[in-house]
Amino acid sequence: MEKEVHEQYEYARKRIRQKKTLYFHFVLFLLGSLFLFIANRFCGFRIGTAENWCIWIITIWFFIFILHFIKIYITDRFMNKKWEREQIDRLVALQQKRINQLESSINDNPENKI
Repeated sequence: MEKEVHEQYEYARKRIRQKKTLYFHFVLFLLGSLFLFIANRFCGFRIGTAENWCIWIITIWFFIFILHFIKIYITDRFMNKKWEREQIDRLVALQQKRINQLESSINDNPENKI
């Protein structure tokens, strides 16, 4: 039982760390977007001939943030340790079934006997 409690604790710690990183990423995105917007509009920074270069950077950064959000709240939520264990158990059972079938076919085949 103590092992389960420890695993639950480690899982909770990992999830909190992931969410904390996501929130930090969100705040960094907001502040960075604000800085890029101000630099583009009021400070006159230009990249080549593009006047609204900050919009492209903010859009790409937002897309990366959405991917991070999906990983934390959707993917990791359903594909956790329990899911991994279930998949491993299922694959081991399939392998064992195949091994048993091969052994029975070898034992049933009279040509293989010496």
